[in-house]
Amino acid sequence: MNEYDDLPRSEFAFPGPLRDQLVCAILDGSKTSTTSMAVEYELENESFPQLGARQVVVDSAEKAVAVIETTAVDYVRLADVPLEHACDEGEGHSSVADWRAGHERFWHSEEMRNFLGDQSFAVNDDTMVVLERFRVTKLL
Repeated sequence: MNEYDDLPRSEFAFPGPLRDQLVCAILDGSKTSTTSMAVEYELENESFPQLGARQVVVDSAEKAVAVIETTAVDYVRLADVPLEHACDEGEGHSSVADWRAGHERFWHSEEMRNFLGDQSFAVNDDTMVVLERFRVTKLL
């Protein structure tokens, strides 16, 4: 047992190529923000991220790879996500429209709709999202 075993796990996307890409971006420092739909927190009965909270990032093999600390949290409409946040997600997006298209593909995917239990789920401008900024505090 180590000092990080008691920290909550942070899983980016679902296990597979997208998670692997996002974890690599976290580890190389290009990903310093993330976006989740508020409904995901409600479904899991979790509170929104808190400033200073630490989490263990896991890869697709469920291996702990880093500890991150939340440095900022905002709760906004999808239509109000700023460009800086979109760029800091580390996925190479240069516009909010490009970022949103990529996120809509994920949020409208079969995996996400299965997770939500709603095969017709779709986001719109008024969908509430949680914008989280973080920093890596430890590589594991």
